[in-house]
Amino acid sequence: MTDNATTEVQAVTPSALERRIDMTVLMAEIDKDVDQRLKKMSRTVKMAGFRPGKVPMKMVAQQYGYQARSEAIGAAVEKTFGEKVREQNLRVAGYPRIEPKADAADGQLAFSAIFEVYPDITLSDISAQVIEKATLTVTDAEVDKTIDVLRKQRTTYADAGRASQKDDRLVIDFVGRKDGVEFPGGKADDYTVMVGGGMMLPDFEAQLEGAKAGETKSFEVKFPEDYQAKDLAGSTVQFEMTVKKVEAPKLPEVDAEFAKQLGVADGDTTKMRTEVRTNLEREVKKRLHARVKEQVMEALLAVNPIEVPKSLIEMESQQMAEAARRDMESRGMDVKNLPFDPSWFGEQAIRRVKLGLLLAELVKSKELHAKAEQVRAIIDEFAETFEDPKEVVRWYYSQPQRLAEAEALALENNVVEWVLGTAKVSDKPIAFDELMANAA
Repeated sequence: MTDNATTEVQAVTPSALERRIDMTVLMAEIDKDVDQRLKKMSRTVKMAGFRPGKVPMKMVAQQYGYQARSEAIGAAVEKTFGEKVREQNLRVAGYPRIEPKADAADGQLAFSAIFEVYPDITLSDISAQVIEKATLTVTDAEVDKTIDVLRKQRTTYADAGRASQKDDRLVIDFVGRKDGVEFPGGKADDYTVMVGGGMMLPDFEAQLEGAKAGETKSFEVKFPEDYQAKDLAGSTVQFEMTVKKVEAPKLPEVDAEFAKQLGVADGDTTKMRTEVRTNLEREVKKRLHARVKEQVMEALLAVNPIEVPKSLIEMESQQMAEAARRDMESRGMDVKNLPFDPSWFGEQAIRRVKLGLLLAELVKSKELHAKAEQVRAIIDEFAETFEDPKEVVRWYYSQPQRLAEAEALALENNVVEWVLGTAKVSDKPIAFDELMANAA
């Protein structure tokens, strides 16, 4: 069968990575395979009126002949395609698209396999790239700021007994009307809102400060021109708001009770500060590494422009869409009727595929493979945040997928270190608030 496949491989526009192999397979070989498949089926096939294995071959062929021929043709094309790919040392990306051809000679079937190949990557010199490595040393000031954040996260509220101020919490009823008619989404009862929180439109926000419990206000609100509800965009509507509660925030004191809330069983505030510092140093280290890794990846992309197979981008996009769906489900959201279009993740998918190919080539060419002790160090670092680190380590090593994730992180770390040792690196101090943005 091998002798009957053409060796012509040609590029197909528009992608420089697309290829086509024209193949022919002998009908005699197909017929032989069909007979073998039908004989195998006949041993177990069940048919009314016959014992298993005693169904006449003619009847087996009538019922299962199409299936057997389809499978035989598929197997023959797959075998021929695999042989030609190996002969020509092609690295196929994704799956080939098989198309029948009409110009086959007598006794043959002709096909074209259209597919993409992985790009040939020659890594460019990265020594001229500049990497600004963010640096930050955790001091008492950063520990104090973190404790303040932890206090704010445990804020309680009590009746203010006064007009509302910024950061107070209000409980309100409100109703909105356009031209005297209530509109969808413009009404709520017992709605909780923070004064100065920016949750409402500016005209509405302006009415929250200085409000008193039991007070009813009427005011106008102008919707922005680009508001998502088209029937309200650019409109001025009337709102009526009744204030039911004005509650002032109260931060917990940094005392033994607060320390216990943070997991320090004996309430020792000195021990609490030590644990906060340790956790903060771990988080700062992680964020600093994430920043420099992002710069390293951008530098690799900048000096190594490559075309990537569309099939890999499509697969990555689909995986990202499915991951987004699973993430939303894990948060308790009903996503049954929500669309998850893989095309939404196209740009991210392209970047991921490019980096995946570049990192694989870099690991291979520079021998940056993950060592067992590096993988163990990553797992140990993750496990130390849990109550029983040894159990977490055992769990990792019993879960092939989790172990593979740790190995991938070790590979990335090796790449980062190699680039930092090759490119131009300068330390750049970063403000604590900038580094920890969105941490609260």
